[in-house]
Amino acid sequence: MRAWRRLAGAVILGVVVWQVGSDSVVDGIRSLDLRVLLLGLVIGAVTTVACAWRWHLVSRELGVDVALTAAVAGCYRGQLLNSVLPGGVLGDVHRGVVHGRSTGETGRALRAVGWERAAGQVVQVVVVLLVVAVLPSPVRPVLPWALAGIGVLVAVTALVVRSARGEAWWSRVVRTARDDVRLALLVRRSWPGVLVASLVALAGYAATYVVAARAVGVEAPVSTLLPLVLVVLVAAGLPLNLAGWGPREGMAAWAFAVAGLGAATGVATAVAYGTMVLVANLPGVVLVLATRGPSTPAAATTTRGRTRA
Repeated sequence: MRAWRRLAGAVILGVVVWQVGSDSVVDGIRSLDLRVLLLGLVIGAVTTVACAWRWHLVSRELGVDVALTAAVAGCYRGQLLNSVLPGGVLGDVHRGVVHGRSTGETGRALRAVGWERAAGQVVQVVVVLLVVAVLPSPVRPVLPWALAGIGVLVAVTALVVRSARGEAWWSRVVRTARDDVRLALLVRRSWPGVLVASLVALAGYAATYVVAARAVGVEAPVSTLLPLVLVVLVAAGLPLNLAGWGPREGMAAWAFAVAGLGAATGVATAVAYGTMVLVANLPGVVLVLATRGPSTPAAATTTRGRTRA
């Protein structure tokens, strides 16, 4: 399955480059200067802290608390791995495993990472639907289809949850997921922070994309760009990519083309954005190198003590 996802990302990226030409890729990279990259680094720091805070809140409610400083370090490391490894999620799996080993609860730690990511995606989808519905945009015709798809997904999910009875393995999985959502995401001391953190992170991603568009030379107003940017960010979250590349460029080519800005411009902007994100995640290099060392029981005990402190 993983190989098929990587292949899908490669095919999408190959088709996009074949259709619009490789010049758009070069233009996207050439448009970036030191000022733009530094701005991306600053925005990236804000979004990373927001994601780390969300992880901290969710993991606390699941009983595998991670300190905010450790969460920031883990998010930087995970984001870097997401930026260079296929699938776009292996970095998150890595931070979940590392935290799980330090707490002795790997399964619960992985679920904490999964739920904080899922919470961010849900908030993102809701914001996208609201923005596309409110702001005039050529991507608005897809809104009814998106709402229909979400309705079907919600109905199927509700049906599965209601039928989760007995001791079958899938029933236990569904009940565990239901309890996780209720205890980690919907409790009063958790959900406001999760919502704010998700909105801040999304605002940071959107701001980075707008900066990338301006660097490429797109002069359209923000009210025109915002619906396009948010739709592209939803596609970027699909696990059908090669280190983040593929669906993002494909959706950018389509969205910018239907908006009259040109498919090549959309691809150039997506490439500029991807490069800015990669540079913003470079602090994770130090953290990756720092965690390549000991995995002995003694080291794990020391880490567990620091985390619980």
